[in-house]
Amino acid sequence: MTTVFVPKEVHDGETRVAATPETVKRMIKRKIEVSVERGAGLLSDIVDSAYEEVGAKLVDGSADDWAAADIVLKVLPPEQHPKLEKHEVDLIKEGGFLFSFVFSVSDPELAQKLQERGVSCIAMEAIPRISRAQKMDALSSQANLAGYKAVLLGANAMGKIMPMMVTAAGTLKPAKTVIMGAGVAGLQAIATAKRLGSIVWATDIRPAVKEQVESLGGKFIDVPGMGGEDEGGYAKALTPEQLKEQQKLVREHLLDTDLVVTTALVPGRKAPTLIPADVVKEMKPGAVIVDLAVAQGGNCELSEPGKTVDVGGVKILGEVNMPGLLAADASSVYARNLLALIMDMTDKDTGEIKLDLEDEVFDKALITHEKAVRHGPTKEAIEKLAPSA
Repeated sequence: MTTVFVPKEVHDGETRVAATPETVKRMIKRKIEVSVERGAGLLSDIVDSAYEEVGAKLVDGSADDWAAADIVLKVLPPEQHPKLEKHEVDLIKEGGFLFSFVFSVSDPELAQKLQERGVSCIAMEAIPRISRAQKMDALSSQANLAGYKAVLLGANAMGKIMPMMVTAAGTLKPAKTVIMGAGVAGLQAIATAKRLGSIVWATDIRPAVKEQVESLGGKFIDVPGMGGEDEGGYAKALTPEQLKEQQKLVREHLLDTDLVVTTALVPGRKAPTLIPADVVKEMKPGAVIVDLAVAQGGNCELSEPGKTVDVGGVKILGEVNMPGLLAADASSVYARNLLALIMDMTDKDTGEIKLDLEDEVFDKALITHEKAVRHGPTKEAIEKLAPSA
C-alpha cells in the first residue's frame, strides 16, 4: 500500500498545509494510507479531528513518520528541521517521493542534496503550462490568490478610497492603479482593483495579453517591441535596452498613480527591476507599491523582504508570502493541485505508484530521480556550482 505523510511546515511564518480533509479523503478512497502530523493544518483553520474523521492517522512527525512514507507532501522547500535536528531531505527515505515547491534552479545545492539522498522530487514550480496540467498548476493557484490579496493590502495602506464617491461635501476622485505584469497574479489584481472601483492601467512585455487586460476593464500600456513569452507560457527576460524602454514609457503613469502592484517574474532568475529608486522618489506622497516579486529580488529597487519601506511618503510593501495570508483557501487549492498529481501517478484500483517518465507532466516536473538530476535547467545550475566548489 502506498503511504503519504503530511508534515507541519517548519518555515517561519508559513501558514499553509499540503493536504486538507477533502484531499485526504480522496486519497484514502484510492487505497492510499495517509498520516498527518498533529497541528499541521491549524494555521489554515483545519483542526486535527477533521483529518481523523476522514480516515487519516495523526502522528507526532517523528523521524520514523518521515521514513515510513512513500510520498511526502510539503508546501515550501525542505529545510533544517528545528526539533528533529536534521535536514528534512535526510528524513525522507531513499527512493521516496517529495512533492513540494523546491525552486531548484535558484537553489541548486538543495537539488544536489535531493539527488545524493536518492529522493525523487516533483517540483511544483516546474509543472508545465499545458491544458492537461492546469489542475496541477500550483504556481497559478497561488498567484491567483496573491494578486487578489495584494490589491486589498495596497488599498488598506492608502489614505484614500478606491472608487469615485459622490458625497454632500463634494465628489471624491477614484484611485488610479497600475498593475505591472499581466500573468495570473496580475490579471487577478486588475479584476480586484476594478471591482473596488479604481481606474486600472496595466503593462506587460507580452502584447498578446492586451485583450485579456481590456476584457477585465483595464487599460493597456503598450510597450512596442517587447520580448513576448517562452515555450512554457512565461514572459521572456528583457534585454537591458528593452527594460529601459519599458521603464521610460511606464514612468509617467507611475508618477500619477495611487497604487502599484508589481508581479513580474522570470523563472530561475532574479526578478527584473521595473521601478528604479529615482522613480520611487518622484512618486506622489501617499502612493503605495506592493511588490509581489520581493522574495526573488523585487521589481522595485527599494523593496525589502518582509518590510514596509517608506520613501518620502511612498509606502513599499514587501510581503514575502502573500498566499499565506489567505491560508485556508491557499491550502485548499494547493492540496487539490497535489491530489491531481497523485491521482495521475497511482493506480486507480490499488493506489500503487506507477510513474510514467514519458508523461509530459512528470518528464518536466521530476527534478531528481534514482540519484540523477533529470531537469535540464537545474542540471545547468548545478554545473555552475562546480568551479566555486
